[in-house]
Amino acid sequence: MLAIDQREALRAMLAEHTTGPVSDATVTDFKLAVTRALSPFASAILLDRDFIWDRAIAERAVAPSCALIAAADRFIPSEAEFVADVEIDDAVVPDMVRDQGATALKLLVIWRPDEPAEPRIAMVRRFVTRCRAAGLVSIIEPVARRSRHGGRFDWEAGVIAAARELGALGADLYKAEVPLHGNGAEAAIRIACTALTRAIASPWVVLSSSVEPDKFPRAVALACAEGASGFLAGRAVWQPVIGMADRGAALASAAADRLKRLCEITDRAMVR
Repeated sequence: MLAIDQREALRAMLAEHTTGPVSDATVTDFKLAVTRALSPFASAILLDRDFIWDRAIAERAVAPSCALIAAADRFIPSEAEFVADVEIDDAVVPDMVRDQGATALKLLVIWRPDEPAEPRIAMVRRFVTRCRAAGLVSIIEPVARRSRHGGRFDWEAGVIAAARELGALGADLYKAEVPLHGNGAEAAIRIACTALTRAIASPWVVLSSSVEPDKFPRAVALACAEGASGFLAGRAVWQPVIGMADRGAALASAAADRLKRLCEITDRAMVR
């Protein structure tokens, strides 16, 4: 599955390749280009309300064969982070997006070692209930972050702790960070993926943030070998084309080839 729901993070990526400010229209145009070029090769695509949802629906930018996932999270930034907090976006009305073609909703959850678990757990449970009431698949995406006050932080332990805390709350699909960011020995990555499988009660998939694009295929293969069901990722597929002169051609060739390869890896793993 393909993700193109990044917001201010995507604006920052685009800004690295231009001298002027990146407008909302520029962000939307890139998202639409990605959607049109790559949704024919994905089983589902994740879109956000802020920049693309309405345009993608109105312009039928998503391939008919590709299911629709709506991002149901509102990102709250800080001076240091594009996403410092998250809350359920009540402007994303489950019944409405379902009637527009959505089959699932996604919620990002920030996990921090120094913050109480109860608000995160309550938010996930409310999200799952909203999805079930509308007949939609619920997808949660916990990401481990350091304390707001700094200090030492074991990110690897945070990824597993988040799964243990949130992975059995009833969500239909869990979107997990890749252990070790896809770096390191195969055995270490596989051991961490096994820990995720044991902690998560539902099927789970990996995301590609913080993983080098060239290393993501290996990460998907190793995760699937230890219990994952595939990927829901964006950066590893389309980020390398951002700086190219002809983005359209690059999306249709290089990015499409990367997505097809990831799909083939997942398909082979699921057949076993």
